[in-house]
Amino acid sequence: MNRMQAGYLDRPGGHRIRYACAGATDGLPVLLLHGGPGSGISRSAVRRFDPERWRTIAFDQRGCGQSTPGAGDHDNDLADNTTAHLIDDIEALRCQLGIARWVVFGASWGATLALVYAQRHPATTLGLILAGVTMTRWSEIDWLYNGLQRFLPEAWARFAQAIPAPLRHLHPVDAYRALLNADDPATRQAAADAWHEWEAGSISADPRMGWPERWRDPAYRLARARLCAHYFHHRAWLAEDQLLRDAHRLDGIPGYLIQGRLDLQAPPATAHALARAWPDSECVMIDNAGHSTGDAGMAEAVAQAAGRLLERWDGA
Repeated sequence: MNRMQAGYLDRPGGHRIRYACAGATDGLPVLLLHGGPGSGISRSAVRRFDPERWRTIAFDQRGCGQSTPGAGDHDNDLADNTTAHLIDDIEALRCQLGIARWVVFGASWGATLALVYAQRHPATTLGLILAGVTMTRWSEIDWLYNGLQRFLPEAWARFAQAIPAPLRHLHPVDAYRALLNADDPATRQAAADAWHEWEAGSISADPRMGWPERWRDPAYRLARARLCAHYFHHRAWLAEDQLLRDAHRLDGIPGYLIQGRLDLQAPPATAHALARAWPDSECVMIDNAGHSTGDAGMAEAVAQAAGRLLERWDGA
């Protein structure tokens, strides 16, 4: 039987986490972890999983989407919005829904979060599907907001020039974090807009792809940029090679790494390194795709990986 279910998970500190379940109530559960941080539930990710055979569970991570309090609220200092808090939210949601074990899907930042979750809770993880693979190492963060200027010099010049002179000695992530926490609302919004203008230039390998529709909302841009800068400033509270070093904790967990060969935001070297450290994984390179799961071949590869996990775990 197919049924929609939505609600809120109440968490300490007044946080309310919005979640939604869809598909077959007796289907194999799959948790969908969105990117960003702060991008909110991905409707497109839900469509990658056959509703007759999967039970999809998605949620807006702390501070974004319909979860409250929102990260766009200047009074929200984000002190209780960390990777560890998100992992605890995931486990609380699993328990509330009465799910013993599930597959975890994550794209971009969601791939990092999926890896952290699986390494801390391998007994509840049936398998992983990761797209646009990241491990949120400082080397990756620095590449996205600094090193990538080698390929997009004009766009990066605009990104850098939006930083006031007194802050230009800082790394762009730290400078934008300061702007996104400024007292002046106009300063915060301008920083959020410039942040998304920069990211938009490297999402897809298809130059015709414009801004994602949700990005057109200024409030959405403010909350998302503030969360991105917050997590990246703190390096996601992860040691540089922590997820590679602890890859042995994934032993016995099958995984599929769906990676665009032309991904500028998360270059393929990250997926390749993870696959080498995790023998139970398979890296699937999509030759003409970039970072977006909407690029040609990415959605199909995710669906194929889901089908292979179904064959292995259906009825588990």
